[in-house]
Order: sequence, then C-alpha cells, then structure tokens
Amino acid sequence: MQDATNSEPIFAPSRMPDVPFGIAHPEQVTGLSGLDVIRAIPTGALPAPPMAQTLQQWIEVADKGRAEFRGNPSNAYLNPMGLIHGGWTMALLDSAMGCAVQTILDAGEMYVSLGTEVKFMRPITAKMGQVRAIGTVIDRTRQTASAEARVEDQSGRILATGTSTCFLMPAKQERQE
Repeated sequence: MQDATNSEPIFAPSRMPDVPFGIAHPEQVTGLSGLDVIRAIPTGALPAPPMAQTLQQWIEVADKGRAEFRGNPSNAYLNPMGLIHGGWTMALLDSAMGCAVQTILDAGEMYVSLGTEVKFMRPITAKMGQVRAIGTVIDRTRQTASAEARVEDQSGRILATGTSTCFLMPAKQERQE
C-alpha cells in the first residue's frame, strides 16, 4: 500500500469518456467474451450503461480478472451529513467487482450478483477529487465467481472495500423489457 503521506498522486485524474449511453443489443455482444464487451464500452463501440452517466462513474481500464473504475464525487451525491452517500460508493465498488468478474467470462456467459459486502473506511467528500475503484477476481468455480475491490483517493488512502459473489450462467438470448 502507498504511504498516504506521499505527496505524489498514485493516479492522475482522467476524463469520463464521451460515449453513447444505453443498453447493448444481444446481436452486438453475441460471440464476444466478457473482456471484449468491457473493453468496448470506454471506446464507444458498445454503449455505457445509463447509470454511469447519472453517477459519473466509468471504466478506466480492464484486463482479465481486473477492472478499474473512476468516479467524480460531487455535491450531487451528498447525504444529509454533507458526505458522499454510501450508495454512490457502493455502486462504484459493485461496478468494479462485477466488471472484473465479467472480464473472465467466455462468450455466451453472463453473471448476476448473489451478495455484496461493503466496508466504509473513510468518508468521501465532494472536494476530495476523483477516486478510483479497483476490482479483482479472487476465485472462480463452474457456477460462481468471487471478487474484491477497494476505493482509494489520489494519495492511495483506502476509502472503502468490498467483496462480492456472482452466479455464473449461460447468457439469455432475449432480454425481457
């Protein structure tokens, strides 16, 4: 872990990609691995989920078994105590963990979350600047995958952590609206 007293940032803030928002149609993702799908979103080849626009959270980079998200906490996400609402942080962790799991899926596989646990270590404020969540797969069986993630500020302080277990299954050919 980075020494939190170091004045050098451990990551440089980035801009949210200018991409379309929506839901990919099944024919757009047929034959693509989970990693291919996740990597196509920040390029605009596939739409980013609408919640990413609402929450100002996006995929920064993804590799097999790992996904890094960025988020811009702002006054739009304050709770009554003047801190960033825990739900915003949980969404950032959930996205990083879920997308890390998606990166290990073969074409024709999908996942749903079975359970997620989050621990808040330090408050996030609107003045803090950009934060990042790094999600990593820690185990995969035939039917489940587990992931962990942490949210950290630019100095490397851990703000929140999470774990998640996902159920793996064949992708459905048709989505119900």
